[in-house]
Amino acid sequence: EDFRLGTHWELLVADDHSTDCTRAIAEHMEGVTVLSPDEPPQGWTGKANALWTAARRAQGEWFLFTDADTVHEPGDLKRALEEAGSGHLALLSYSPRQRVSGFWQRALMPVVFSELALAYPPGKVSDPASRVAAANGQFLMVRRNAYFEVGGHSAVPGSLLEDLDLAALFKRRRYSIGFRYAPDALSTRMYRSAGAMVEGWTKNLARLFAQPLLLAAWRMLDLLLVVALPLLVWALFSHPLQRYALLAVWAHALWRFFSRVAGSNFPAADCALALFGMPLFCMLLLRSWFDHVIRRRVVWKGRQYSTGRI
Repeated sequence: EDFRLGTHWELLVADDHSTDCTRAIAEHMEGVTVLSPDEPPQGWTGKANALWTAARRAQGEWFLFTDADTVHEPGDLKRALEEAGSGHLALLSYSPRQRVSGFWQRALMPVVFSELALAYPPGKVSDPASRVAAANGQFLMVRRNAYFEVGGHSAVPGSLLEDLDLAALFKRRRYSIGFRYAPDALSTRMYRSAGAMVEGWTKNLARLFAQPLLLAAWRMLDLLLVVALPLLVWALFSHPLQRYALLAVWAHALWRFFSRVAGSNFPAADCALALFGMPLFCMLLLRSWFDHVIRRRVVWKGRQYSTGRI
């Protein structure tokens, strides 16, 4: 079936004070409706307010929330609807192929996404018997009636991870959800600079991981094993058997490290840079914890949000 704009689907663009050419481009596209959300009410984030504004204007049976920095493959909407229908899902979310540039993005992003794969295994997220819930706001498709029944984004108005919290809300209400890595559907470049990447993960990491301080400590220990153990072996041990035994321990630690990072679905060349990204990841975990728990506020895209304790 041919999915035609204006017949089978509509495209709403919620322009929440964009500073690039997004609005101008959207306004010159035939059939596209550009919305200007009001300023977020007290206790709302800008994104939740923008998405809630669009949802209340939308007419379809299904809503697809996506970001301006995503690139969708031809046919991904039709395939997603078929996947959701065959799985009897109320929510379907895809994790896109990540496009990165520059040394620090290539070094850090595989580390972050490998940890996310461990914390939110797609198999468990999609399992109704599991309490693990996750979604990616870059591709978040929901059935209209289920979305409004749980309250939609008005139920998570102040969340800094509205996609994650919305998925958890769906699962608590016994709706079936699906989540998977989907390079066949879309790709995205999350951050245009290293500074934006640092700000973004500072906002999110302490919410994404239950024990950010403990995770930072474990990963620094992993890094010390991988980097420092060979030097210590050569400096402190002279007997060949001792050296070989400890080098075997080092080789196992190195294998575990790169096996874990390989779960990020990044190219091997980027995964190889993860040794340089791990210290930055640990630093961002600490910084995110400090902002969320001690300062109790974070800054994102020019707006300051109160976090409360986590």
